[in-house]
Amino acid sequence: MAVLGVDVGGTFTDAVLVADGQIRTAKVPTSARQEVAVLDAARAVGAGRLDRFTHGTTVATNALLERKGARTAFVATAGFEHLLHLRRQTRAHLYRLCEDHPEPLVPLERCFGVSERIGPAGVLRPLDLKSLPEIDAEAVAVCLLFSFRDPSHEEAVVGELRRRLPAARVVASHEVAPEFREYERASTTAIDAYLGPVLERYLQALAERTAESGLPEPLVMRSSGGVATIAEAAAHPAFALLSGPAAGVVGAALVARAAGTPNAISFDMGGTSTDVCLIAGGAGERSVEREVAGYPVRLPSVDVHTVGAGGGSIAWVDEGGALRVGPESAGAVPGPACYANGGTRPTVTDANLLLGRVPPRLAGGLELDRVAAEEALGDLDPAAVLEVVNAEMLRALRVVSVERGHDPHEFALVAFGGAGPLHACALADELGMQTVLVPEAAGMLSALGLAASDERRDHVRSYIVPLADAGKLPLQGEADLRYKGQSFELTVPLGPDLADSFHRAHEERYGYADRSRPIELVAVRTAEVRPGPHIEPGKSTRQEVSGPHVLELNGSTCWLPQGWVGARDGSIWRLTRA
Repeated sequence: MAVLGVDVGGTFTDAVLVADGQIRTAKVPTSARQEVAVLDAARAVGAGRLDRFTHGTTVATNALLERKGARTAFVATAGFEHLLHLRRQTRAHLYRLCEDHPEPLVPLERCFGVSERIGPAGVLRPLDLKSLPEIDAEAVAVCLLFSFRDPSHEEAVVGELRRRLPAARVVASHEVAPEFREYERASTTAIDAYLGPVLERYLQALAERTAESGLPEPLVMRSSGGVATIAEAAAHPAFALLSGPAAGVVGAALVARAAGTPNAISFDMGGTSTDVCLIAGGAGERSVEREVAGYPVRLPSVDVHTVGAGGGSIAWVDEGGALRVGPESAGAVPGPACYANGGTRPTVTDANLLLGRVPPRLAGGLELDRVAAEEALGDLDPAAVLEVVNAEMLRALRVVSVERGHDPHEFALVAFGGAGPLHACALADELGMQTVLVPEAAGMLSALGLAASDERRDHVRSYIVPLADAGKLPLQGEADLRYKGQSFELTVPLGPDLADSFHRAHEERYGYADRSRPIELVAVRTAEVRPGPHIEPGKSTRQEVSGPHVLELNGSTCWLPQGWVGARDGSIWRLTRA
């Protein structure tokens, strides 16, 4: 079997080809048009006849971050037109009263109401399609009250809008996120509508290019850590918001399982940001809701926590004289000062170079300019720069471990990305972790994760009924449960004694359980999964080194400090304290 995975990043596009038991890799610069970079990477890795082609993209994420989506309108039940603007009661920042939330994707003048009302028991006010005003937009998000329970009115409104606006993209909330909590459902639907035309154009161009090149149509990575067809990805682009980070978690889980360490924390440090995720039992943890660019997205996703700390993060001194690093980054252009590409501001990569932790010549033939790095850093201590950026990443690792009741001592740290292995041992020391796993292809692990990904389609069904009245439930999946009267729920695996599982989960999370109190079933989550190809990370001769030592890897560099030893077994370096 020949399998190709192509991951598009902000600076480079990575390709991994698995064929005849061999793994080949390639790295090319990311083009302004991502489909061009994908084909360039496929050619660079020597892709020919393929059985499977998988792809991770940042098009949807970038469009949301840069607010370059479609001109979108929003339709709600009359009286709830301002839903996207009212949000929740929480402030944007707890201690900054003047800090604003990001502007909604749909301005007030394009938020409309339609006369209708469905309650929990049925229709309260008949739908009046004549109350739906004229709308001029490229995309329309429709989110009516209780459509997650009875979508009939929403279906009628969507049908009318598609008749009136045949060229527009119309998205119904019950098709995207059929769950209660109106604001989160509305936000998710608006994002899906807003990104639709952008991602659809990209995927159509990619499909045309791959067909012209004789490659199969690619499967696209979704936020939940599984791939789906181009048609499915284009239908609901909000599912692909975390396409790249999800692939990295899949690759890290593959490494952890291969090393016989199913409990790990993935640590992906790139040029601009760092993504971390807990891996338990050989699989990355998932969440049912997250925030992207300040907007809640109520969709299943790999539970990645991201901070603005990377190799290109800029070091600076604030008004109080404290050294800070990031979140601003030098990016791909001009990049760190040592790249000699016009950059003059000090970055983490410059600090690593001056401390002798990266070689003077990087993969791809890039010669690093030590003099430029010294001039950029000036009076700043390179060691202090690394201490500051490590502190930021340490907080991220604690969020997914200590703050959720996990002892890092019981987990390995899987370090990858261009800069992750440079900082992994220092972070492991701080957290008391005993083992760091670094794959030989650390700079390409997200692309390898794409190649190995399962096909996955997630489904959710809302209940909001007493658990005793829920009837027969699926055998596989998860259930959202809460005590009657509670505002928030816990997610537990489906099984024969669901009530007992919930009581135990509640006691573990909150320190108590009330077994006499009725339990309410909020939702059931299931997934259709088709396993991906079995990929062995590869074989290499055994090698052992002791710190201090610089390991030059495929697309990355690993720093082994004093007191640490490393042993390569197969294609994975296992780093431990001496």
